[in-house]
Amino acid sequence: MPPDTPLDPLDHALITALKRDGRASLSDLALQLNVTRTTVRTRLSKLLASGEIAGFTALTKGDLADSPVRALMMVAITGTGTDRTVSRILTMAPVQAAHATNGQWDVIVELATDSLETLDKTLTRIRRLEGVSHSETHLLMSTRRAQPTR
Repeated sequence: MPPDTPLDPLDHALITALKRDGRASLSDLALQLNVTRTTVRTRLSKLLASGEIAGFTALTKGDLADSPVRALMMVAITGTGTDRTVSRILTMAPVQAAHATNGQWDVIVELATDSLETLDKTLTRIRRLEGVSHSETHLLMSTRRAQPTR
């Protein structure tokens, strides 16, 4: 699938099904999507080759135990150095991801740490970066995920 080829409804449905259950077999996906296993295998191969699906990952109990303190930090950045500031944020170990957004905040940062103390130190480091004008942080108390549909 060339990089400029738009995704069709079947591609979107396949991606949605895999987000719900990344372990689903080709047969299960074919049944859900009402297509053949060969169609699923071909589409999946093309989505992987094009980079539309970047990969698969597993989240273990250990991952959650190692970083039980999770938070979202909304960050406002002034000036023209947003890319540089975000690059610096991404070098910090507790940072899982940084999402560009619209509205009051420029970036939403996902954080996962082993303790509130480590979280506090990371928040302070981010707030002290050049260009960061203000921020707001929310602790994630619990997480519910969509269940696989089978």
